[in-house]
This record gives sequence, C-alpha cells and structure tokens, in this order.
Amino acid sequence: MPETEMETQPEPEPESDSWEYSLYIPHDLRAVTVSRRTLRLILTMHGLISLVDTAELLATELVSNAVRHTKGPAALRVRWSAGVLRIGAWDADPQPPQPPEELGQLADSEDGRGMGMIRSCSDLWGWQPLSRFGKRGKFVWCELAAGRVSSGLPAA
Repeated sequence: MPETEMETQPEPEPESDSWEYSLYIPHDLRAVTVSRRTLRLILTMHGLISLVDTAELLATELVSNAVRHTKGPAALRVRWSAGVLRIGAWDADPQPPQPPEELGQLADSEDGRGMGMIRSCSDLWGWQPLSRFGKRGKFVWCELAAGRVSSGLPAA
C-alpha cells in the first residue's frame, strides 16, 4: 500500500483509557505484600510508573488496615479514569476509619499513622459504608492525579 494511502487511514479510536482491577484477599497479613506487588505490576503494565511508589505506600496502608483491624475477607480495588488513580480497600467492618491526624502529631505514636499518611500523600481520600446481600462493610479510598511526582510525599 502506498504511503499516501496509509496516511489517510484514520487511527482506530481506543475504546476507553479507563480500567479497573479488584483483588479479593483473605484475612491474612501476607495479603498486604501480595496486594502491593500486584498493584506495582498493574501500574507498570499501564505505563503509570511515576505513581508506583506513592500508590504502593497508600495501598499498603489501606490493605493493612483492612486486614489488621477487621475480621474477615477484604479487597483491593484500583481504578484509572480521567487521569486519576483511585485505590481503595473494602472490608467487612461497617465502622468508619479513625479520622486521620496530622503526621507531625503522630511522630511518637506507635499506631494511627496509616490514615495520616493516606491524608498527607494522596490528593483526596474518603470512605463510604457499603451494604450488599445483607452484609455490611466499608470502602476506604484515596486518589492520585496523573501529574503527581512519585516520592511518597505530598505534592507541592
């Protein structure tokens, strides 16, 4: 085919640049490592290398809280849409997470730093109660924008 004809052919439109993955995990502390490594692979395969370090830190805190502070299974959900990465953890406990404090106030504390890190290192965070098939739980999530530099520190 001559080059001029190839140039006139339109590029196929991608169906969507949005995607979502869910990883269901047992009530097992090893799930934290499995979740972190799975997230790294997902982000690498989607070309989001700049978000990997911060996203791993956030996912580790979310999944760790779900496994350590609840009794039952949990799940990690990762969604990319409109240039924003949302990382969330579902667990079977309907109780809200402890409100995060400023990291500076937690320097000497042995517990409670996780939500403070989520608050400090993400662009936005929140939680919502869930109910499905008579079972209750919650979903705690945070977001990172595509332009964020991966340093594990809040964006300037």
